Amino acid sequence: MTGAGAEAGARTGAGSGAGVGAGAGVGTRSGAGAGAGAGAGTRSGARAGAAEYRIEDLAHASGATVRTIRAYQDRGLLPTPERRGRANVYREAHLARLRQIADLLDRGYTLASIKELLEAWDAGRGLGGVLGLVAEVQGPWTDEEADRISRRELDERFGGRQDDEAIAEAVELGVLERVPGRDDEFLVPSPQELSVAAELHAAGVPLTAISGHLRELRGQVEHIASRFLEFTTEHVFARYLGHLPPTDADAAEAAALVRRLRPLAQQTVDAELARAMRTFATRHLHHHLGAEESAITENTTRPVLLPARTTQAVQDLVGAERVAAFVAAAAEREVQARTLDALASSHAIANEVDQKG
Repeated sequence: MTGAGAEAGARTGAGSGAGVGAGAGVGTRSGAGAGAGAGAGTRSGARAGAAEYRIEDLAHASGATVRTIRAYQDRGLLPTPERRGRANVYREAHLARLRQIADLLDRGYTLASIKELLEAWDAGRGLGGVLGLVAEVQGPWTDEEADRISRRELDERFGGRQDDEAIAEAVELGVLERVPGRDDEFLVPSPQELSVAAELHAAGVPLTAISGHLRELRGQVEHIASRFLEFTTEHVFARYLGHLPPTDADAAEAAALVRRLRPLAQQTVDAELARAMRTFATRHLHHHLGAEESAITENTTRPVLLPARTTQAVQDLVGAERVAAFVAAAAEREVQARTLDALASSHAIANEVDQKG
C-alpha cells in the first residue's frame, strides 16, 4: 500500500477510538489505559492489561483496516508483533500506537513525520509540546465564529433573486460551504466576509465583480501571509526548528510565541491598509474634484456654433457623449499648430533679415 493509501485507510473508522486525543492515545507510552475498554469482546481471554488480538480483532478495535495495519508494519510504525505458530499476536501497545497514528493523521501529519515523532516518543521524549504547537498553528486565527444561512435568507440578502452560478462560485471560493444532506442550507465560515459582499452588491457591484475582486485580494493576502511567516521563521522560530522533531520544551516555547505573535500580522495589515486607503482615497478625491473644477472653468467660455453636418460627423466618429470633448481637443490642437507655425515663421523672417543686413 502506498503512503497516501495507508493514511486514507487509517482515517476510515478512526472514530471507533473516540476519546483518544492529545492526552489519551498519545499520552500513554505503554498503551495501558488507552483503549482498555475497546475491543473487550475480541480478547482471547487473557487477564485485563494483557489483552491479545489477532490482526482482524485489532483492526476492529482500532478502526483501521487489516491492509492499513500491515502497511504500518512495513513502514516501521508499529512494533513487531509476537509470532505464535502461523499467526501474529498483537497487544494493547499496538492498539494504542494505532490510535496515536490516527490522532496525528487527523492533525495533518504525514506518515513520514509521524514515524519521526513516534521514534522520539519511544526514545523517551514527550509529544505534549509538539502537539500543543500544532494545536496553536492549526487552531482558529480569528475570534469570528462560523454561522449558518438558509438558501432563502441568502437570496433575500442578495437582491431576492436566485443565482445558482453565484452560489456555486461562492462555494468554490469557500465563502459558503454546503451542509451534507441539506440542499437549502449553507455554512458561512466568515459571516463578516459574506456581509461585505452583500453590502457591495446592494451598492451596485455585480456578483461577478465581487468574486473576481475576492480572488485577486486573496492572492495578495496569501502573499502577505507567506512573507510574514518567512520573516518570523527566519528571525524567531528558526532556533526551535533546527532539529526535527523539536524537543518538548522547544515546541512548548514556540507555541507560546505563536500565541503572542499571531495577532501581530492582522494588526500590521490593519494599520497599513488604513494608511493606504486614506492616502489613495484622498488622492482619488482630489483628482476628481480637480477635474470637475477644470470642467467648470472650461464651460465658462462662449459656445461655438458648428454646422449640423460637422456635428453629425464627429458624433459618428466618437459618439454623442464625446462630441464636445473632441471638438475642444481638435480646436486646441489647431491653435497649438498655428502657434508653432507662427513661431517658426517669425524665426525664419528674423534669419532672413539678419542675412540681408
